[in-house]
Amino acid sequence: MSNKVFMPGCSLPSYSPEGVASIAKYLKEVYPDMGAVQKCCGKPTSAIGQTELFKERYGQLQADFDKLDAQEVIVACQSCYAVIKKSGGNQKPVSLWKLLPQIGLPAELIGKAKNSDVVFTIHDSCSTRYESELQAGIRWILTELGYQIAEPEYTKENTRCCGFGGMVVPANPDVAKRVIQRRVEEFKTGHVVVYCSACRASMMGVGTKAWHILDLMFGPVIMNGDEPPVNVLASPVKSWFNRYKSKAGLIKCMSVD
Repeated sequence: MSNKVFMPGCSLPSYSPEGVASIAKYLKEVYPDMGAVQKCCGKPTSAIGQTELFKERYGQLQADFDKLDAQEVIVACQSCYAVIKKSGGNQKPVSLWKLLPQIGLPAELIGKAKNSDVVFTIHDSCSTRYESELQAGIRWILTELGYQIAEPEYTKENTRCCGFGGMVVPANPDVAKRVIQRRVEEFKTGHVVVYCSACRASMMGVGTKAWHILDLMFGPVIMNGDEPPVNVLASPVKSWFNRYKSKAGLIKCMSVD
């Protein structure tokens, strides 16, 4: 049993099973007894007012945490962080983006992008508007990698929504598109870095070049002219297949002695 469990969330495994496997492998090296859980925290059901269904789904997740004797849940998703913080049992949620400055990056990643000619605009997730330590962690990671960064007018505690929050996309897609269009028009550069896969999908939906921070950590160095990964979250079939691949990768990673 482990007192630490890694939980990547839903949207990140749907987008990048390779990124999930890479960060899980590193965390497993730091915390050899770490376990993993890939399951929905129930946030969408809560957001649309299905209180009883949310309790049921979160109860299933809670049972998995308890089965692993987890005391800390390392989360890569900001929604999971908020839900566990509010609804969790004895488990303490720990944001991956707060944790990495404490444990450091893999040595081979430090300075990898020092010769990049790209300046990345940082988009902060609105769900982490008041999580200053988390925001600082993202900027620390980018600096350690060697990338140049720019701040939009509305950033950190004043950040604006990407248009995906509050289940707006299925409820009113036209409003969602206007919200994200307003947001991307504020960016000072043509390259955006996010730490939420749903935010990235929103920006890609209006033609903005956006990368998840794990892309920058474990993918190739980004240069001007490079294209971001395709918007996989636009395809439910590909998203579900990626979740399957992510879960298989986590099982393999956690099975390594």
